[in-house]
Amino acid sequence: MNLDNIVIVLARPEEPRNIGAVCRAMANSGIHQLRIVGKKEDIDIEKVHVLAIHASYIFDQAGFFSSITEACADCACICGTTRRRGKKRKGKLLLPEEFAETASRISGSESAGGKVAVVFGNERTGLDDKEILECEIGVAIPSSEEFGSLNLSHAVQIICYTLFRHSGKTSTGYTPIQNQRLMQTVNTIADNLQKIGFFSVAGRSDMEIFWRDILARAALSEGEAKYIEKVFNKAAGLARKK
Repeated sequence: MNLDNIVIVLARPEEPRNIGAVCRAMANSGIHQLRIVGKKEDIDIEKVHVLAIHASYIFDQAGFFSSITEACADCACICGTTRRRGKKRKGKLLLPEEFAETASRISGSESAGGKVAVVFGNERTGLDDKEILECEIGVAIPSSEEFGSLNLSHAVQIICYTLFRHSGKTSTGYTPIQNQRLMQTVNTIADNLQKIGFFSVAGRSDMEIFWRDILARAALSEGEAKYIEKVFNKAAGLARKK
């Protein structure tokens, strides 16, 4: 997935604060190309900046066009977002995760691939039949029948987040220790518990399995494993002194 090849297109947006929130949602997911079907002079830029905060640059660099087709002229794929189905509305609508697979294949790697446009309609009406025909595929975000309409910026956030997750740029921030290393921690725990007489030699095996299973589910980092070992070493040391 090349996020630099993802283009967010807003068709006839009415609320400038929504546009600002869209910019922030895009920046959260590392997506920066915004194109708007409409006129820049019709938008209250100050209100856009209020909601965009530090993502205002996305709006400031946005392109303005007279139609979806014009806005997506350099794109290899145009995807329209809609919750309504019908003969003129693409029939099969992809889920966001399914669309991410398609976008990943088309957008390519960091140095290649084609642009993929994701088009969002007007806040009140969404994409009309004519606008959806300008798109090649459709994507729908599942929502409750009780109230199926999503706020524009929320819809953009969900799609951008799904694309971001699929790009593989997310990280847990650490690498969980391997099983061999985990067993060192388990042995340290068991050794210290045995030193203070917590269990007889016969009960050690069950205790090791207990701690192994719990710590494996916790997916410990190296630092966490060392800290746990330090706690049990110190506890055993204090117990011996007493």
